[in-house]
Amino acid sequence: MYDREGTASLAAQPDQLIANPGVDEDVLSGVLSSIRLSGSLQFCFMPAGDWQTDDKPAFNKGGSSAGVMPFHIMVEGSCWLKMPEHNVDLVAGDIVAFPFGTGHQLGHGNGGGMVNPTTLLPPKPWREIPVLHYGDGPASLRLLCGYLQCDAMDFRPLRKALPTLLHMRTEGSNERQWLRATIAQIVSEVDRPRTGGLSMLERLTEIIFIELLRHEILASGAGSVGWLAALADPSLGRCLALIHDDTDRDWSVESLARTAGLSRSTLAERFEAVLGTSPMRYVRDWRLYLASVALRTTSRSIAAIGHDAGYGTEAAFNRAFSRAYGAPPAAWRQKARSSSR
Repeated sequence: MYDREGTASLAAQPDQLIANPGVDEDVLSGVLSSIRLSGSLQFCFMPAGDWQTDDKPAFNKGGSSAGVMPFHIMVEGSCWLKMPEHNVDLVAGDIVAFPFGTGHQLGHGNGGGMVNPTTLLPPKPWREIPVLHYGDGPASLRLLCGYLQCDAMDFRPLRKALPTLLHMRTEGSNERQWLRATIAQIVSEVDRPRTGGLSMLERLTEIIFIELLRHEILASGAGSVGWLAALADPSLGRCLALIHDDTDRDWSVESLARTAGLSRSTLAERFEAVLGTSPMRYVRDWRLYLASVALRTTSRSIAAIGHDAGYGTEAAFNRAFSRAYGAPPAAWRQKARSSSR
């Protein structure tokens, strides 16, 4: 637990070796299940000839707002994507997402006309996904554009681990045939609107985003750092799984080390090298993140939420939460709910 200043207490607890083979080690599912994950397909863009977009909110939904991620799915054709740190050629079946809403340009050819697709959108409310055409002649490509709201971006280890661009190529991979089928279903929902179609699009978007994260985890090789790399590490992954699975336990460095099959010093070194933090600070950060979820989604008192997070007094919880989230719990709750509305 924590003392009055919110500092992790390493007081010895009866160490028990936890060797439960049935423990759920899927940390990613645990994180995503604890937060609101929703997606919105805003429009289908079908330009012809040479063209290029600017990097204004047309393709940068939400700007720098935490948790709002624009995404594009290339259904047909090809185009280029330009960012401050990336130049990528996109082909049919490619999926890209921007965890931090980073400004970017899309285009085809050289010197094409500048277009802002949102200026072509019909007035709301929409009964179906708008299909936008631009230029003369047959469309050279088909692009699905939207955004994803992921409150898990408030969990700092995940936020720190994500790159500015998530890019996955589905063509040429037998293992991703199901993903191409998912894209085909999205196209079907756009082309032939049916009852419940918007809800279907939201769920299909969630599936694609989770697969993007799994792809990033698998891409984390030896020597990688960050939260996604830790999930791919057998010892650290099991350690994190147990922390997430049993949040209320009075974890100590000793019990975590024995659970992971490592010495106390080795566990501390691995945490610092891969995650840039200590085991007990990670426990604290996860509990504070769960507290932020409770503040946003429930009407429970701040004192009760702080107690569940391991703080003996509301004052200690206020100080720790303010350090982690930049605002006291009450002010943060009010802002989070206003943003959701």
